[in-house]
Amino acid sequence: METKWNMIENAAESTWPTIPGATPRPPFKREDWDELWGSEFEIVTDIGSPFVPELIKAYPDAKVVIVQRDFDSWWRSFETNIRDRVFAWPRSTIIGFITSTFLGIRPTHALRKTLFGFFDVKSSKEINKTRGRQVYDEYFRTIREMVPPERRLEYTVGDGWEPLCDFLGVEVPQGVPFPRGNDGAALEKAANTRYKEYYILTLKMISETLVGRVFAGCVCGWMAYRWLLR
Repeated sequence: METKWNMIENAAESTWPTIPGATPRPPFKREDWDELWGSEFEIVTDIGSPFVPELIKAYPDAKVVIVQRDFDSWWRSFETNIRDRVFAWPRSTIIGFITSTFLGIRPTHALRKTLFGFFDVKSSKEINKTRGRQVYDEYFRTIREMVPPERRLEYTVGDGWEPLCDFLGVEVPQGVPFPRGNDGAALEKAANTRYKEYYILTLKMISETLVGRVFAGCVCGWMAYRWLLR
C-alpha cells in the first residue's frame, strides 16, 4: 500500500491543531481513517501508532494488541531511524522540498508534524530521551485505560502465533515462521531504501527541464561533497 503522506499530514493537523505550521481542519471521522488506511488496515506501525487513541475512538469495538518494547531499546531505534532522519539538516529539508515541489507528496512535513504532535513539542530539540520516556509511559497508560481487558492483548513478539491468533479468532498458520523484521538493522535498511526511491524518482522528473537539470546537478554535487566528507 502506498503511504498517503498528504493525508497523514492532514490527520496530524486535525489531531494536534496547535502544532507548528498546522492548517485548521475539522476532526477526522471514521470515514477519514478508512480512506487513509484502507479496508485492509495495512498500517506501518511507526506511522500509525501515534494516532492509536484517535483510532480507538473511531473504532470502539476493535480488538487491540499491545506490544510494549523495552523503552531504551525502542528509543535507540526511534532516535536513529526516525527522529534523526526526519529532522536531519540540511538533508531532510532538501528532500522535503523536492518531494513536495516536484512529486506533490509531503512525507517530511507529515512526519515532522506527527512527531511534534505526538511528543507535544514545538521544536525537534525538545524530542529528547527525557521527554520520550514521559510520552512513552503516558501513551501506553492511555491505551490501557481506553480499551477494556476483554478487547486487548498484552503481547510479546517472542510469544509466537498462538496467543495472537487465539485472541483474533483465526487459525494458527502452519509451517509459516513468525516474522521478526522489526529490528534496528531492518528499520534502517527500509528507511534508506525509501529515501533512495524518492531521491531517484525526483531527479528523473526534474531532469526533464533545463532548470531541473541545473537543480539536479547542484543536489548531486552537494550529495557527493557530503559523501566525500564522511
